[in-house]
Amino acid sequence: MSTTHDETSGVDDQVRSTSQDGLTVDGVSSHEGHAALRASVRRLGELLGASLTRHEGQDLLDLVEQVRALAREADDGAELARLLSGVDDATAIVLARAFTAYFQLANASEQLHRGLELSKQSGGGLDATLARLGEALAAGDLDRATAQQILGRLQLRPVFTAHPTESSRRSVLDLLLRITTIVEASEDPTQRPVDAQRGQRRLAELVDELWQTDELRVLRPRPADEARSALHYLRNLTSTVLPDLLEDLSVGLAELGLDLPLDAQPLRFGNWVGGDRDGNPNVTPEVTAEVLGMQHDAALDVLSAATRDLMTQLAASTQIVGFSDELLASLEADAAALPDVHASRVHLNGEEPYRFKLSYVLARLEGTRARLHTGNDHVPGRDYASVAEFTADIVMISESLRANDGHLVADGAVARLLRVTRAVGFGLATLDVREDAGKHHEALGAIYDRLGELITPYADLDRTARTKLLSKEMTGHRPLIGAAVRTLTGTPEKVVRLFSTIRDSLDRYGDETIETYIVSMTKGIDDLFAVVVLAREVGLVDLAETPGANDVARIGFAPLFETVTELENAEELLEGLLSDASYRRVVAARGNVQEIMLGYSDSSKDAGIAASRWQIHRAQRALRDVAARYGVTLRLFHGRGGSVGRGGGPTGEAILAQPYGTLDGPIKVTEQGEVISDKYVQPRLARHNLEVALSAALEASTLHRTPLQPDTVLDDWDVTMGIVAAKGQEAYRRLIGDPGLVPFFLTATPVEELGNLNMGSRPSRRPGGTGGLEDLRAIPWVFGWTQTRINVPGWFGVGSGLKAAREAGRSDDLKAMAADWSFFRSFISNVQMTLAKTDLGIARHYVDELVSPDQRATFDVIRAEHATTLEEILLLTEQDELLQSAPVLKRTLELRDAYLAPLHALQVSLLARSRAGGDDVDPALRRALLLTINGIAAGMRNTG
Repeated sequence: MSTTHDETSGVDDQVRSTSQDGLTVDGVSSHEGHAALRASVRRLGELLGASLTRHEGQDLLDLVEQVRALAREADDGAELARLLSGVDDATAIVLARAFTAYFQLANASEQLHRGLELSKQSGGGLDATLARLGEALAAGDLDRATAQQILGRLQLRPVFTAHPTESSRRSVLDLLLRITTIVEASEDPTQRPVDAQRGQRRLAELVDELWQTDELRVLRPRPADEARSALHYLRNLTSTVLPDLLEDLSVGLAELGLDLPLDAQPLRFGNWVGGDRDGNPNVTPEVTAEVLGMQHDAALDVLSAATRDLMTQLAASTQIVGFSDELLASLEADAAALPDVHASRVHLNGEEPYRFKLSYVLARLEGTRARLHTGNDHVPGRDYASVAEFTADIVMISESLRANDGHLVADGAVARLLRVTRAVGFGLATLDVREDAGKHHEALGAIYDRLGELITPYADLDRTARTKLLSKEMTGHRPLIGAAVRTLTGTPEKVVRLFSTIRDSLDRYGDETIETYIVSMTKGIDDLFAVVVLAREVGLVDLAETPGANDVARIGFAPLFETVTELENAEELLEGLLSDASYRRVVAARGNVQEIMLGYSDSSKDAGIAASRWQIHRAQRALRDVAARYGVTLRLFHGRGGSVGRGGGPTGEAILAQPYGTLDGPIKVTEQGEVISDKYVQPRLARHNLEVALSAALEASTLHRTPLQPDTVLDDWDVTMGIVAAKGQEAYRRLIGDPGLVPFFLTATPVEELGNLNMGSRPSRRPGGTGGLEDLRAIPWVFGWTQTRINVPGWFGVGSGLKAAREAGRSDDLKAMAADWSFFRSFISNVQMTLAKTDLGIARHYVDELVSPDQRATFDVIRAEHATTLEEILLLTEQDELLQSAPVLKRTLELRDAYLAPLHALQVSLLARSRAGGDDVDPALRRALLLTINGIAAGMRNTG
């Protein structure tokens, strides 16, 4: 690994409020806000109780209250367990639904009040980052020309995935959004009494609708269904959040004398839904094509709506102001190309050239939609060949306004449309494609075996031989397949058809449609070379006989490093890629940008959270240095999940915790499952979360280019963190290496029941495995531990690591790291939050009732490490108990626990009944069990 030292930014307090112990607190943290939240939850709870009485009867409501009261008894849940053990399946269903509905309403109210509180705060987000940027420019710490160059390549790209961790149906989420809209209006002190009364009636209606809506999906969603869900959020974000956020960024930079070019893309969106086929046989080339069509329809809807809004606003008349000759001439050309539009609009807008022009623009957008649907050829003047043509028409309007005293409108409404257009294009989001490395080698094996030119069959070649063969093939021009493509079957046929689909999609929609092909399980440079050769075979890559400007690479290629071993080898692999003359030409053809994806989930599942975080941090340093040596811009893609055990935590905080110089403009971050709804369903929260992440990307790129600590300090910190990671990994590996772990995990958690929840289209296990832990994907691994409140992936091993470092005489280092190192502070903060959500008392019920006595030793190991971790975290943060410095948050979690306890007790009882019945489980029993899984996920605000 690289030995170059660095340090992460110490100025990330704007991301979330930070308490003295380093715990970052997100949510309703003020006493005033918490009081409003509790009042709102109480009000909604009363309406839910009324609905329960209407639909299920007073006896059921009495039972719910009895269960809730018993959950607070200091008898370790014994009386509650006895009561629930006698509940029949039908009653269990209603109980699970009642507590789940409460959590849904409480969560929605918390999101609302969190957004309201954040919107009232000042001095954070863009304001704080721009202030620091201005100070650096004034002090000469940042060169103005450098800052301007960085702005040209700044790009935050949240990438929406279909990873199955969202347990709530969109129908439920939409209902909850309508409920919180009315709640917000009702809390307005200026509201009239008649409006308040109407609002109360509407709330009662909506809560009643919520009770009558099934929380469970009847069928597993198809990839196209998952795409519709992602597009639902992307439409709202690009229509309601992007215009103002990008304008605020531009205005703020202008006040510093910096220009955000109109062709810059500081914020774009990415999408994996329909492109991520790793382990998901349901994502076929046909699905990819279908999803791309849906995306382009959605983008054209967004741009058409924005154009209509601009058309409404731009009523300038020839009777009052002048217009550019270019604009007037274009109207004549438009009239000739679109005579029907001219005939229908001339009497309305004949003296309003901007409106007239935008009428033609709208017609051409619809013409573009029709062309993309049918695949017909472009007709000049009647549709747009590319988004650049659309942009040119809007720029023409802008220039006419500027030439005729319309600067304010040009810099306002017109600039907003241009910036949104640059962000969404005609495709709304850029689609990534991901596939397992082995599939590409299988395809090439079939192709080379058919050619019969290799002495050793392709599948038997070692990596060195494959690398040499494929490096030479990248620059070749002979067809490997040709007409023989029709003879391919199975995986080879599907792989080649996928590359053909990518090529056809780029031809139809444009080269920004699909940008990166990500290779899962990358272990050698031959894994990347194989993909390039397959791309060359269909015309996506063409390296000229003479190296130079004629090289073509229509897509980029990115390795995904998923395990700790792969992260440790990342530096060597990137060095191998960029030192290969053939591949280096591919990177040059992509604008000298190399993307690398870092996998948080599998590395954490492989080695534990401490080793995972540290190896990812070290890998970033090494990758940064290699890229710099070769003059390549590094674009890191962080594959973070929702839970801490899968890389979750505040995005802005994580961006600022990267090593210096790692972020030089572009960055990609996955947004998965319940994280998407939590961050983006409420408009204020959507704005806040995007602003914080964008501000962090700007700050890290401009102000975090050099180390903030002396080398001697960093040397000590590296050694200390190395001890924490190594000893943490040893403890974690002992746990997962214990033969008793898998039986314990499968019996103590509801992980085997997860598949029946129909959360996503991807199977929970990797295909072709033996059924062991290594085959289980990271999401169900985290999901199972979360349901039982053990949360192993989010903390296990950290205590052993911290204890080892402390006993090695490094207590002072640990204290300094927690105070001054954003990476370490963020790490400790996330671990503490996970510990606060861990309850081994509740877990004990699962173990006692579900796990046979001869398999319970694993729980003793978990309890011992938990005690060590808790002790070390409290010692490091100088607290007597977790969340001591965040009392409001502590009360919130305690309130949730009071309502979670019945669901846990009910789940334990239902799991025991279900497993006693063997394979023949009554549908009502299965439904009741799934409802408890769904309810606990809602109560924990987390699945996987």
